[in-house]
Order: sequence, then C-alpha cells, then structure tokens
Amino acid sequence: MSSVSYLFIIAVFGVGFSVVVLSLQYKHLLGVLLSLELMMLSLFLMIVSVGSGFNFEGQLCLILITLSACEASLGLAVLVSLIRTHGNDYVHSFNGYKC
Repeated sequence: MSSVSYLFIIAVFGVGFSVVVLSLQYKHLLGVLLSLELMMLSLFLMIVSVGSGFNFEGQLCLILITLSACEASLGLAVLVSLIRTHGNDYVHSFNGYKC
C-alpha cells in the first residue's frame, strides 16, 4: 500500500469522525463550526489523495481551500454576532423570531 492510500484512509476516518462530532455536539455553535472545519480539511485530504493519481488536484484543491476559508470567516462572523445579541452560543437559545 502506498502513502496515498494511507492518506485516503485517514481522510475517510476524518470525515466519519466529523459527522459523529457534528451529530453529538449540537449544544454549542462553536463545536458545530469546528466539526464543519474538520470535515472540510478531511475532504481536502481526500481530494489530494485521490487526485494525485489523476494529476488534477491543483485547481480543485485551491477552490476547496478558498471555499473553506470563506465558510470559516462567515461562521466566525455569525458566531460573534450571535454572542453579541444573545450573550451565549447555545444552539437551543436561538430563535428565528429574535434574529
């Protein structure tokens, strides 16, 4: 087995672990955002490991990292604005009518 297949296995476990954390950590918004970031990094590793054999990983990885950075900045902005308005980051205290 080559090192690319080990990287693919690590990426698959990372995606699975992030889905488990996302389903279990629904109390705080920060935990949800961190699990989404773990999922994006695991998908990045998966694309690198699969795409290295096909010689197309350059543009696709750049697009994925750009979208991941945009998602992280938007998530942090939403987290800061919700903490300023509500005083905490508990998911159960968010109501659609208050926003």
